[in-house]
Amino acid sequence: MPAQPLDGITVVALEQAVAAPFATRQLADLGARVIKVERPGRGDFAREYDREVKGMSAYFVWINRGKESVVLDVKDDADRALLDTLLARADVFVHNLAPGAVDRLGLSADTLRAGHPRLINCAITGYGDRGPYRDKKAYDLLVQCEAGLLSITGSPEEPARPGISIADIAGGMYAYTGILTALYERERTGAGTDLSVSLLDALGEWMGHPYFAQAYGGSGVVRSGARHPSISPYGAYACGDGAQVFLSVQNDREWIALCERVVGRPELVRDARFADNPLRRTHDEELTAELERSFAGHTADGLVALLDAAGIANARLRDVAGLADHPQLAARERWGEFGSPVGPLRGLLPPVEVAGRQAALRPVPALGEHTEAVRAEFS
Repeated sequence: MPAQPLDGITVVALEQAVAAPFATRQLADLGARVIKVERPGRGDFAREYDREVKGMSAYFVWINRGKESVVLDVKDDADRALLDTLLARADVFVHNLAPGAVDRLGLSADTLRAGHPRLINCAITGYGDRGPYRDKKAYDLLVQCEAGLLSITGSPEEPARPGISIADIAGGMYAYTGILTALYERERTGAGTDLSVSLLDALGEWMGHPYFAQAYGGSGVVRSGARHPSISPYGAYACGDGAQVFLSVQNDREWIALCERVVGRPELVRDARFADNPLRRTHDEELTAELERSFAGHTADGLVALLDAAGIANARLRDVAGLADHPQLAARERWGEFGSPVGPLRGLLPPVEVAGRQAALRPVPALGEHTEAVRAEFS
């Protein structure tokens, strides 16, 4: 098998929960050696979030594939000496320790930079290393609240939490891309750098459209359930068989095609209520009634066929089992198998396909599985 892009890169991760492990798993999938340092006893507390994967945590399985687990008590002199040795030989150090904890451990950015000038040091925090929220606990849903996401997510009646840990994922992705950028820079300059990512900043960036709409449009984005807050028609529409089809019209060309080729009512194009997208959004309830009156004569499968033929973007609502059986993923062979303490598991391949290389799906580690081997190697 050809070498992976990050073969030869060593990452030391003092991490737990979701954001930092998500970032380092991306690096592991690209071939980096990720040494995950866990607490004595129960290790990363994400190991105990649930027992859904044959007794293992689904969270932990998802974001810790391909790593080596080493149990260290960083307050113990011998274990701390081993950690220092690991950092001396590492290319990247990733941690999501609380602000202040790194200083108490003697792992501040200034200390690491002085001793390890080539090291890329990435700190992930909830709210950053200064300001009134510096020491505030920052769990995913709480950061979503602080970033304003819940104010625009859910129905008009009440907010709703998105079904995934979106703040953690946002922070993890910015840490991952920042580390890749720093590795590229080091290739040119020979010097490492210090990176910091806060979950609030990361999710705040993803809130860019609502922010600009609010700051300069006045009204901002409102909670609209499964409908788009600023585009119409865009959302779920009932068919004659009781099922729903989701569709999206992004421009006037598509609007004309929908009216003429799918709905069979070209006069809607000239209807003053629906003359452009802002007007269609204003009259969304009336437009929905017009469309569903036409769609009542079609099954969901029949409507999808008409929409596809007219070039109108559409989708059927799938559940998680539907993702697991998705025909597009199967046709592109996007599923792979990797090992774990409970046996082989099936999972999606990394989203980025590297030409000429097969993804390295390495096992999920048992707690402390690699401790003795790493001690022997780095002693």
